Amino acid sequence: MAEFFKTCNNCNTSWEDRVSFLADPALKLIGYQVSFKNLNLGYFLFNHDCNSTLAIHAGEFEDLYDGPVFSERHTGDASCPGMCLHQSDLRRCPVQCECAYVREVLQIVKNWPKTNKQDQENL
Repeated sequence: MAEFFKTCNNCNTSWEDRVSFLADPALKLIGYQVSFKNLNLGYFLFNHDCNSTLAIHAGEFEDLYDGPVFSERHTGDASCPGMCLHQSDLRRCPVQCECAYVREVLQIVKNWPKTNKQDQENL
C-alpha cells in the first residue's frame, strides 16, 4: 500500500508528497491552531474544494524556513499583537518571539505557487 503525505477524509483525494499538496489549487490555507506547549504540534488548517478542512501539524512545514528562531515567548506581553490567539490571522508577527517563526512558515505555505492538475503530474 502506497504511503501519501495526506489523504482527504471526505473525498479520499491523496497527495503523494508535500510539494503536490501545497501546489494544489483545490487547497487553501485558512488558519493556524497554535499549540504553545510544542509549536510543531500546532495545526495548519486547509480548506479543500470538496468542502472539508484538513489539519496538518506545523512541524511538517518547519524545514521550509531557514531564518531566525527566537528563544523567548512574548505571548501576553504588551509587545504581543496576539495573532497566534486568532486562528484565522495568518499575518507575519513583528515581535521577536519564539512563535514568530511559525508565522513566517505560514507566509511560505500561503504563498506557495499553485499549479494545475496537468502541471502537478509533471512534477
